[in-house]
Amino acid sequence: MLAGYARGIFPMAESAVDPRLYWFDPPRRGVLPVGGIHASRSLRRDLRRGGWSAHLDGNFEQVVDACAARPETWINAPLRALYSDLHRQGHAAAIEIRHDGQFAGGLFGVTAGAAFFGESMVSARTNGSKMALIWLSSHLRRCGFTLFDAQFITPHLARMGGREISRLDYRRRLTQALALKADIHAQRPLSADQLWQEITQTS
Repeated sequence: MLAGYARGIFPMAESAVDPRLYWFDPPRRGVLPVGGIHASRSLRRDLRRGGWSAHLDGNFEQVVDACAARPETWINAPLRALYSDLHRQGHAAAIEIRHDGQFAGGLFGVTAGAAFFGESMVSARTNGSKMALIWLSSHLRRCGFTLFDAQFITPHLARMGGREISRLDYRRRLTQALALKADIHAQRPLSADQLWQEITQTS
């Protein structure tokens, strides 16, 4: 798995019931800003109202299971086991978002060098996945990461600052990121008030 990511490719399954894995190497690659994710006014207002919090690796399996719990998913049992193995080895992490103490959303991915390879995100309530994106982007910057891989860009990600780059440009950025060291556990996620102050200054 890690060797594949280092080459710029990533695995997916056809469905949850198909045990086979397929490697993908799209000609255009989606990336997100490391720090500086665009937060809309309504999202900033929601954050300001309070009740939100972020927790790093509080429950990695819960986040992965929530991401896979949809009618159509590319996360099959072999991938689920591989992500758990990578997490135990320190190469996969998840940010869990809670609202008033209840699971609201999250995002998980694989880490190598100063690169974070975002795999999937989920919302259990309105804005849950958006909160995960802005919190994680800020956290990656503070921990020394330089590449936030999103694989594919959706309209939702594009509105928050995601964009497509060429395969060549992606591999150049990947090579640079892999030559660096970053630790996703070097810092604790910001509090909601701290995050609000940060995104208010940058959005």
